[in-house]
Amino acid sequence: MTSTYAVLSEGLEKRFGSGDKAVHALRGFDLAVPEGTVCGLLGQNGAGKTTAVRLLTTLLKPDGGTARVAGHDVATQPQAVRRNIGVTGQYASVDGDLTGRENLHLFGRLLRAPRGRADELLERFDLTGAADRPARTYSGGMRRRLDLASSLITRPAVLFLDEPTTGLDPHSRNGIWEAVRELAREGSTVLLTTQYLEEADRLADDVVLIDHGRAAHHGTPAELKAQIGSYAEVVVTEDAGERALHAAAMVLDRLTGARPDVDPERRTAGAVCLDPQLTLPRLVRELDASGVPLADASLRPPTLDEVFLRLTVTPSPTEAAA
Repeated sequence: MTSTYAVLSEGLEKRFGSGDKAVHALRGFDLAVPEGTVCGLLGQNGAGKTTAVRLLTTLLKPDGGTARVAGHDVATQPQAVRRNIGVTGQYASVDGDLTGRENLHLFGRLLRAPRGRADELLERFDLTGAADRPARTYSGGMRRRLDLASSLITRPAVLFLDEPTTGLDPHSRNGIWEAVRELAREGSTVLLTTQYLEEADRLADDVVLIDHGRAAHHGTPAELKAQIGSYAEVVVTEDAGERALHAAAMVLDRLTGARPDVDPERRTAGAVCLDPQLTLPRLVRELDASGVPLADASLRPPTLDEVFLRLTVTPSPTEAAA
């Protein structure tokens, strides 16, 4: 562990059960998160991302490998790790019978935070006007902001956010995103798991794709997108039927080398382009030669969603159970 990494794991292992029925949630998981960065941890359901967070926050003990958070070993120094981290889980953990202010004062007293920290956080997360209302009267976005505020009561060195915007409307989600951006600007280290690919694309300095309990791919969002090249999309005319879409898909399959996705409602066929030599003029010529009634065609950089679907595979049923 060097001082440049806020989170570092090597060969991390976690199994649930024993014998032939054991589920391997993590299989030699490696992770290195530099200080002062936002790392996005992405994976399909059952890939192991929540298990990784639970291990790194000392909620579970590893079965193998090592991990250090804020310079402390998660297995042998769990109390030191806990003193240096903040955690926001998938669901708000605040007490609905207490007011927002009382929730933060309670966390402050338990964690020996400086006086005045609660009021500072209420203002920061735009909760001052609702500070003396019971938390049960808060909207989903307000409860998540209060939950995030409570995890920052001690100014932690590392903040773990496990799907912090699940179930929120776009407006509330944008509010949480801005809060995370502000933390990053202030130099905090954030480890973020999310089911929203756009979230990782907007917030993360680096992205790690977990596949079957391992860190299968990592890099900046731009680097991951560059791994799969461009994305070819064809839109057929409004009066075209399924036969035209099928013809467009056949052209894409032949030119891109990847299986196309067809959306009859949008009248589109699209595919990741594995041939770096493919150009838009050639694509249009081939579509025209195949008699495809074309409304539009494009070659564009892929979205992180398309990267995710291309670089990860479906987990097995036993792994999905984890």
